[in-house]
Amino acid sequence: MLTIDGVSKHFGGLSAVDVCRFSVERGTITGLIGPNGAGKTTLFNLLTGFIRPDSGRVRFEERDITGLSPHRIFRAGISRTFQIPHELKAMSVVENLMLVPGGQLGETIWNPWIRPRRVRAQESRIESNAREVLDFVGLGGVADQPAGQLSGGQKKLLELARTMMANPRLILLDEPGAGVNRTLLKALSRSIEQLRDERDITFLIIEHDMDFVMRLCTPIVVMSEGCVLMEGLPCDVQQDRRVLDAYLGGQYVAVDG
Repeated sequence: MLTIDGVSKHFGGLSAVDVCRFSVERGTITGLIGPNGAGKTTLFNLLTGFIRPDSGRVRFEERDITGLSPHRIFRAGISRTFQIPHELKAMSVVENLMLVPGGQLGETIWNPWIRPRRVRAQESRIESNAREVLDFVGLGGVADQPAGQLSGGQKKLLELARTMMANPRLILLDEPGAGVNRTLLKALSRSIEQLRDERDITFLIIEHDMDFVMRLCTPIVVMSEGCVLMEGLPCDVQQDRRVLDAYLGGQYVAVDG
């Protein structure tokens, strides 16, 4: 479904991503792990158009999307979340979701005046869909609360819910478990598995919580120093000496992945 072929990105003398190669198969929940500074988030930014690669190609469903703008990649069927949630704090939870679908009639100046019934009907359908999505991720009870009042874990669920409003085929989750308590983390895991099983959505997930990754993800890709160190089943990753050396060898400083 997604092919990363020799992608590289340098910032001055720093090689953030160095000839990275791997693929994501349709219908999988693929984990992407590695020490802080391994290049994981930079790779996500390359895949979703926030920065352009210096070299290499990215293909999604056989289409070359290398260097496309974020909105074009979004329209192609790829959605993502961020390490730090970007909710619109003053708007309600359901309103945060209602902003996602594109091409809404009410976005033009004239339609609310000349086609008010059509605008209201479309908004009603979008709101109904948004509330269904919130029920699905367990946020239905807080749908009308300001999004800024949600807990950290609830905001991560809101991020997932917003991606669902775009009907993506591939979702990239950047540390969805960070700051989330165990109860909400289990709910998040169930939601991800349901979306894979019931809606045929494929996932690529960056995560540092190894219990979460090992239970949820197959396969797992390990990055180190901007390169793919290995990929395989969770049991293989846990026993690989190179992985243990990368995490425990002390060659990394604590910076954003």
